[in-house]
Amino acid sequence: MSPEENRRVQELTREFDAAFGAEPEGVWRAPGRVNLIGEHLDYNNGLVLPFAIDRSALVAIRLAPGREEAALISTWSDPSTGERARAAFRPGALEPGDVRGWAAGPAGVAWALAESTGTEIPPFELLLDSTVPVGSGLSSSHAVEVAVALALNDLIGAGLSRRDLARVTQRAENDFVGAPTGIMDQSASLLSTAGHAILLDCRSLEAEYIPLELVDAGLRLLVVDTRVAHSNDDGGYAARRAACERGAEQLGVGSLGELPVDADISALSGETRRRVRHVLSERARVDQAVGNLREHRWAALGENLTASHVSLRDDYEVSCPELDTAVESLLGAGALGARMTGAGFGGSAIGLVREADVGTASSAVVDAFGERSWGRPRVFEVLPGPGASRCL
Repeated sequence: MSPEENRRVQELTREFDAAFGAEPEGVWRAPGRVNLIGEHLDYNNGLVLPFAIDRSALVAIRLAPGREEAALISTWSDPSTGERARAAFRPGALEPGDVRGWAAGPAGVAWALAESTGTEIPPFELLLDSTVPVGSGLSSSHAVEVAVALALNDLIGAGLSRRDLARVTQRAENDFVGAPTGIMDQSASLLSTAGHAILLDCRSLEAEYIPLELVDAGLRLLVVDTRVAHSNDDGGYAARRAACERGAEQLGVGSLGELPVDADISALSGETRRRVRHVLSERARVDQAVGNLREHRWAALGENLTASHVSLRDDYEVSCPELDTAVESLLGAGALGARMTGAGFGGSAIGLVREADVGTASSAVVDAFGERSWGRPRVFEVLPGPGASRCL
C-alpha cells in the first residue's frame, strides 16, 4: 500500500468513527483498471490484457445487526445538496432494481453474495472514498463493488475465492444494476499484481501475468480522462453486445471467442459484420501485443494500440470526438501508440509515450481540447499496481 493510500485509510477510519460512533471492523481497497488492449472481448469470451492502476476505492465497514437498514455514506458530495451522499437499504429484502445511483453497486453485491452463498447479509455501516474518476472508463463502479465484495466476504465468513467474487460482482452488475457488462473489470481489480498486465481468459478466468516493464524501457502510459462521462447501462453498450450474440448465432457458435481469428464472416452483413470484424481483429491484436511485450518491441506494441482504436472507432463505433482528438493529439506529439480504453462513448484514452515526451504530449491534448472549447481533460500517468486487498 502506498503512503498516500495509507494516509487515506487512516483518515477514512477517523471519519467512520465520527460518522457512526464506532471504529470499522476493517478497511478494504480495490483499484481501478486500464485495459491495455482487448476491448469488448470479455463478453465475447476472449482474451484481454488489463492491469490495476494506483487509483482505488476504499471502504470502511462494520457489521451492524442491530440496525434495521444498512447505512452508507460516500465522501463524495451530492451537488444537489452540497452534503455527503447517503443511502440506506435492507440487505435481507433486496430485489433487482431496488436501489439506484451510487449505492446500487454495493446493494447489488450484498444481494448477489446472499443469492450465491445462501448466507443472510446483516445490515452494515459503510463509508466509501474513491480516487477512481467516475465515468472515466477506468472501472470506478467495479472498484467500489470489488471492495464491498471483499469486505463482506471476509466479515460474514463466506470463504469465496477471488474468481468466485468476480462472478458475484458481475452478477451484481448484470442482474441487480442492469448493466450487461463482462467480467474483465472485476477480475482485473481482484487478480492484478504489481508490475504486470493480466492476460485473462474471460471464459475460464485463467490468468497469465505478463511483465509490463515501462519504466525500464523509458516509457510511460498516459491516461486522458476526457470528462465525457460514459455509462455501461445505456443502450449503446447493450446494442454492441446484442450484435455480437447475433453474429455468433448466425455463424453457428456459442460465442465469438470460439471462432478462429481468421474466420470467414462473409455470410454476415452490415452492422453485424462490422461488430464481428472488430472482435476477431482485436483478438489477433491481443496475441500480437503479448508477443511484443515479451520481446520488448515497444514500437510494434504502439502500432497494436493505434490499430485497436481505429477498429473501435470505425467497426465497433464506440468512440466519440473527444476520444478521437485525444488519440490524434497523443500521436501527433510522438506517442508510440494510442487508443480509447474501456467501453467507450466517452471515458478515457491511453497513450504509450517516451518519458521525455510526457510534458509535450500532455500539453498537446489539453491545447487541442481548449481549441475546441471543450472542458479541460485530466491527463495523468499510470503504472501497473497490485490488486484488491484488506488494508486494516
